[in-house]
Amino acid sequence: MIKEFKDFAMRGNVVDMAVGIIIGAAFGGIITSFVGDVLMPIIGLFLGGVDFSNQFLLLKDGATAGPYASLTAAKDAGAVTVAYGVLINTIVNFLIVAFALFMLIKGVNATKKQEAAAPPPPPAPSKEALLLTEIRDLLARR
Repeated sequence: MIKEFKDFAMRGNVVDMAVGIIIGAAFGGIITSFVGDVLMPIIGLFLGGVDFSNQFLLLKDGATAGPYASLTAAKDAGAVTVAYGVLINTIVNFLIVAFALFMLIKGVNATKKQEAAAPPPPPAPSKEALLLTEIRDLLARR
């Protein structure tokens, strides 16, 4: 049973998948940071200084009555909120990751099409075929 598991785990597809998952998680962290720390502040600046990570809808006050300066303050007070700003950040994260994956898949497919379009070179003639060709050419000269 251990040998079967080892054979399964060491197959190329499983190892490639594991590497892909690890790289994907790291890529997701980079995109999350890019969206939260770079992209959304720029978009917020153009929209009049809006900080999307602190945009929320207050449904019910917490132990301390509002207004709350931030989403964190509202959650700390125990308020019930709808954090639509966090949702917007997550949607932007998804769109960037989806676009990056689309471009990656498009590149891989284009490479596969180029490989498939170029036929392999014909095999070199065998020694027998070369000898027969020489014999034919000699007989044709006579």
